[in-house]
Amino acid sequence: MENQLRDIKPLLEIPDSSYYVFVGLLFLAISIVVFVLFFLIKKFWKQRKIDMQKVYFEQFKNLDWSDAKTSAYEATKLGRILTKNNERAKEIYGQFVPMLEAYKYKKEVPLLDEKTLNQYTLLVHIIDESI
Repeated sequence: MENQLRDIKPLLEIPDSSYYVFVGLLFLAISIVVFVLFFLIKKFWKQRKIDMQKVYFEQFKNLDWSDAKTSAYEATKLGRILTKNNERAKEIYGQFVPMLEAYKYKKEVPLLDEKTLNQYTLLVHIIDESI
């Protein structure tokens, strides 16, 4: 065994961290995709909300006051939805709802009076400014 070569060294074990780097990059990529999807969904959800506000406003603006009873109920419901985020509109709506009480809960109701119609017109203008 004296003839054995002494200058060749045995194989060394090289530390390999490529698996950990791969898992880290994969986690980073998934995190970025999740955040981007979250913000896109949030943006589209917010746009959908605004569109629903516009739909409700169109319904509120185009109420047919020839049937005062049905319109009073619809104005109460749609007004509550539309004035949720606007303090000034909430205040006007708070004054408008008691005026509508005369047109609800009765079998026969009169036509809408001028004061209530003016309050309705004011509320429509205030909501239109906020949307």
